[in-house]
Amino acid sequence: MDTTTKQYLREFIYSMIAYVLTLIPSILLVNYFSDYPLNANIIVVALAPVVPVGFMIFFFLKYLSKIDELQQRIQLLAIGFAAGTTSMLAFSYGFLENIGFPPISLMWVFPVMVMLWGIGLAFISRRYK
Repeated sequence: MDTTTKQYLREFIYSMIAYVLTLIPSILLVNYFSDYPLNANIIVVALAPVVPVGFMIFFFLKYLSKIDELQQRIQLLAIGFAAGTTSMLAFSYGFLENIGFPPISLMWVFPVMVMLWGIGLAFISRRYK
């Protein structure tokens, strides 16, 4: 593993730890104050886990700019697969909601996209080995 990848993984792990350490208190506080009127403080608490995710995205873009062209191509194809498949799934489920399926929270879009990105990355990487 090269130094660029090691640095990215270290930054990603730190961001993920910050995410978990932010997410748990955020959920607990939002649930605790759910009976109170909505105000700016609870909005900030609810959005707090987004900050470490922003750092994850920043570190990924930094990593992406440092890797070679072949790795960039592989990442682009995997991200394209993830974005297209996630869009198709969301679009399809929107039609199913029209016939009575229960609504799904938008919070699931990002994890589904990341999961599909990983699947796409595994398959596309194999093509270049």
